[in-house]
Amino acid sequence: MKPIKPIRNEADYELALQEIDHCLDAASGSPERDRLEVLTVLVDDYEAKHHPISPPEPIAAIEFVLEQRGLSRKDLEGVIGSSGRISEVMNKQRSLSLAMIRKLVETFDRPADVLIRRTGRSAAQVLTTCVSA
Repeated sequence: MKPIKPIRNEADYELALQEIDHCLDAASGSPERDRLEVLTVLVDDYEAKHHPISPPEPIAAIEFVLEQRGLSRKDLEGVIGSSGRISEVMNKQRSLSLAMIRKLVETFDRPADVLIRRTGRSAAQVLTTCVSA
C-alpha cells in the first residue's frame, strides 16, 4: 500500500477518489477500512476548499421540499398565503417576507439561512424594473 499523502491538486484528488473506490468494500476494522476513513476526510476537505457547493436559491429549496414530500404549491396556502401570493413568490415576482420564512422553517423544519438568500430574478424582470424606473 502506498502512503497517504495530502491532496494538493486535481491529480492528487483523482488518485484519492480511485483509492476510495478500491477500499469501499473493505471489512470493518481492516487496514483498508482505516485507509478509507482517512482518505474520505482528505477528499472532503479538498472538495470544501476547491469545489464548494452553494446552497440552493430559496424557491428551488421550497420546490425540492414540496417534491420530496409529495406536496403541491396548494399545500403552501397556510404557510405563504393565498394562491395568488404563492404564485407571486414561486414565480419570483415577490420576495419571501420574514413571516413567510418563519412559517416555512416551522412547517418544513429547514434551515432559515437557505430561505433568507436573495432570489435570483430573470433578465426580463430586471429589464422591466429598469424601464419602469
